[in-house]
Amino acid sequence: QVQLVESGGGLVQAGGSLRLSCAASGRTFSSYVMSWFRQAPGRERDFVAAVSWSGISTTYTNSVKDRFTISRDNAKNTVYLQMNSLKPEDTAVYYCAAGPSLRTGRGDYDYWGQGTQVTVSS
Repeated sequence: QVQLVESGGGLVQAGGSLRLSCAASGRTFSSYVMSWFRQAPGRERDFVAAVSWSGISTTYTNSVKDRFTISRDNAKNTVYLQMNSLKPEDTAVYYCAAGPSLRTGRGDYDYWGQGTQVTVSS
């Protein structure tokens, strides 16, 4: 069992930056692939980024490549999402998730946090 708690969301102007954190409980954090998804009002929850258990392999959705960076610190049981050059269309609730493999589907992840709101003003 893994429990996930996100933090770091907030209101930022377009072009600004935020860093999201997701703290995990449980001794098996380092064995999970960790990911970030986001859900804008009236839309489905979409994949943003994922990082392998070792932190070596990452994957991103096209719209955030070169702007967002996912990373993890297994010693701190924490995964991060550094978001730069933010755009109004990045506004959403951001969720972290844990799963067994580096995939991009919602169904590929077993554990989810409660989410943190990110709002980007124009």
